[in-house]
Amino acid sequence: MAKRLMLERLYVWQLPVRIYHWVNFACLLVLIATGYLIGAPLAIHSASEAWNQYWFGTVRFIHFVAAYVFLFNFLFRIYWGFVGNKYASWTNFIPYTKRHWQDIISVLKIDILQIRQKPLISTGHNALAGVTYFLLFLAFLFQVITGFGMYAAMSPSWFPQLFAWIVPMMGGDFAVRQWHHIMMWFFIIVSLVHVHLVFYHDYVEGRGTTSSMVGGWKFIDRENDQT
Repeated sequence: MAKRLMLERLYVWQLPVRIYHWVNFACLLVLIATGYLIGAPLAIHSASEAWNQYWFGTVRFIHFVAAYVFLFNFLFRIYWGFVGNKYASWTNFIPYTKRHWQDIISVLKIDILQIRQKPLISTGHNALAGVTYFLLFLAFLFQVITGFGMYAAMSPSWFPQLFAWIVPMMGGDFAVRQWHHIMMWFFIIVSLVHVHLVFYHDYVEGRGTTSSMVGGWKFIDRENDQT
């Protein structure tokens, strides 16, 4: 007879973490959609006067606004990594112990290689997810630097001018645009994998992985779960 688990509800994701997650999600959707249009603009024909056809300028404006929101949301998450609870801490994202690397290998066996059946239960982020998010944060930083580096050429504002050095350093505007565009596809792929794994772990573990980023609560087994 299978052992019946006595699960306990635990508050894992604090409200600031959940707000960051969903604001980041919305920003990425807007930035990817508008970024794709900027990279491959549609040939929209109209009988109206040219001055009345500013749709592409509107697309760029939306992209720039979303970029600013994305940046400040990202800076807030960096701050919260130092003042939030243990599940939000930066120690979850950097594999600085032998246990971290052992857990990473275990999760790879489950999620990627499918050679281990018993899931590795983690209350917060599992070790592989933590490392992935750290690399994702570095990618966020790259997009911010290259994006504002390109924006500096058309904005006299002091803040974009802080990034004006990136274009000559990377070999010109075209090279920066290409790298910025390539990273957009990186975010698309990572987002698809992320959604798949969230639903997969929710199904396999049954601990409220999906709903936890809405309400903040997960269900844990105090005797066996890693915290």
